[in-house]
Formats: sequence, structure tokens, C-alpha cells
Amino acid sequence: MKTIRIVFLLLLIVFLTSCSHDHFEGIDPHRSFIASVNILEPSIVYYDQSAKEIATWSLNKAYTGATLVGHDAVLLFGNQLTEADLYELSSGKHMKSIQTGLGVTNAYFDDQTDTIFMTNSKTNELSSYTKNGELNKSVPLGNYPMAMIAYDGKLYVINYKDTILSIISTTTLQRIDEWQIPKSSNGLFVSKETNELWIGGHGEGSKPNDAVNVYDLTTGEKINEIPMPLMPVAFSQKDGEVAVVSHGTNMLYVAKLNGDIMSKQEIAANPFAVAHFKDQLVIAGYDDHTLYFIQNNQILHHVETGNGPFQLLVREG
Repeated sequence: MKTIRIVFLLLLIVFLTSCSHDHFEGIDPHRSFIASVNILEPSIVYYDQSAKEIATWSLNKAYTGATLVGHDAVLLFGNQLTEADLYELSSGKHMKSIQTGLGVTNAYFDDQTDTIFMTNSKTNELSSYTKNGELNKSVPLGNYPMAMIAYDGKLYVINYKDTILSIISTTTLQRIDEWQIPKSSNGLFVSKETNELWIGGHGEGSKPNDAVNVYDLTTGEKINEIPMPLMPVAFSQKDGEVAVVSHGTNMLYVAKLNGDIMSKQEIAANPFAVAHFKDQLVIAGYDDHTLYFIQNNQILHHVETGNGPFQLLVREG
């Protein structure tokens, strides 16, 4: 009987340990940061505008992406994980696990509706959740939904292995429209000033994509094509300028809203992410595991981060 008790206690300890979540270093809620989401050895590293490290969260799950949820939370997800995890930034504590099933490709928080959206490549669905992680509704989309962006009550979703852009109501999750786009599209940017949607992508097969396609938000008509070889996949806008990284050629482009390219420079090794932070541009080099802080086309700082920086998260103010 004593042996049985000991075995039971050991099994209980193993079970409780396996179900526990890490408690990370808290981030001052009044502090601005840019965070590198690294996926080869999962971690999130937070930096200030001087490229000084604020905190490092070493993650014990195979997370493949993250999104900020409001001012004080971050949601972590993984394509091969069955649940996504919501953490409070100020305390570093785990708040909730959201049962998603395998296949999550992306997560996006819409601050206009306080809604979390997640896409899934196994079910080919879009699901909406409350800010606290409670499931609202799911809707079927095209093949491999992934990149998404919200604007004016609509969620624009690229179906990566399809030729369809799905447009969904952010409040009802009803399908509003579908546009024809190139297969293997990736990366979205909405220009409010010109009423346009810019779409990047990888291209398919032996034809890598060498341009950003521009669509009229009202009609869905393709109205422009901006050459940015090769494989423009990420966008960031500030003060009427759009920064674009093309990971196939390690290029950073800065363009006006009319598509005129103002500058270009080769930077980083296989860049997948770009973001404006304070008065700088930050580019993440996936293969050289380095963040580059740029101002006026000059590198002010470069810092080694975790392995495989794939996303950048920005909180200001």
C-alpha cells in the first residue's frame, strides 16, 4: 500500500509539473518596447529604442507566432500546438490557455472590437475570441488562411494556398466579399489615405514574386503593381511612408503612398519582419539572428537576438 501511495504521488507531481506554465519577468506597463518573436529556439526578447534588452522570455513550447492583445497581454500560438497561451505582460503570468486544435497559422487582435482572430490551416477556418480568450464563432475560409489585417469593420484574410482574399465582418464574422489574388500571397498593408490594400507574397514554383500588388479597397480591383524584388512579405507605415522587406534579396524598400520608391538598401540575412518603433525602423534578420535599428538609412544599432526572429511586436506609450 505504501508503494502504491508513493507511485501515485510521483505521478501526481509529474502531471502537475507538465501542466504548469512559466512565470516570466514582468514588463513595466508604462514602458515602450519592440519585441523579437524568435521561433527556431522559441523566445521573446524585449528591447528599448536604444536596442538595450529589457527582458527575455525563454519559451518551453514550439510557438510559431504571437500578437499583442491590448496594452498588457500577449498571445502565443503554434502551428503544431493544440492550444494558444495568453500571458499578462506586466506580471509575466500565464492568464489562460485557449483550446485551438492543431494548425493555427496566425493570430490578430482588433482593438476596435476587442476581438482576437485566429486562422487555422487544418480546418481552413477563422475563429473569433473575446479579449479574455472565450470562443465566439468560427467561419470556413479558403485553403490555408494566414495573413490578416482589420480596417473599417472588415477583416482581410489571405488564403495562402489559394487564389482568394476573404473579407469578413469583424463583428458578425459573416463573409462580405472575396477577391482574386495571386497564390502564395503574404503580407498586408492598408493605406487609409489612398483607400488601398497592398499585398505582398512569395510567388509560386519557379516564379518568385517580384512586386507588391495594390488593390482598390472599394472595388477590389487591382490598380497598381510596385516592383520590389524578390518576395516582399512585410510592411510598416509611418508619416506617409511605407517600409517593405523583400526576404528573397535581403532588401529594405521605403516607398511613398503613391508607390514611388524613395530608397532601398540591402540589409539583414533573410528578413521577414519590419516595424516602425519611435523614430526608427527595425528589421529582423531570420538567418543572422540580428535586429537592425535604422534611422535615415543609417544603421544606428544592431543586436543579436534569439534564433530565428520571425515577428516584431511594438508597444508605444
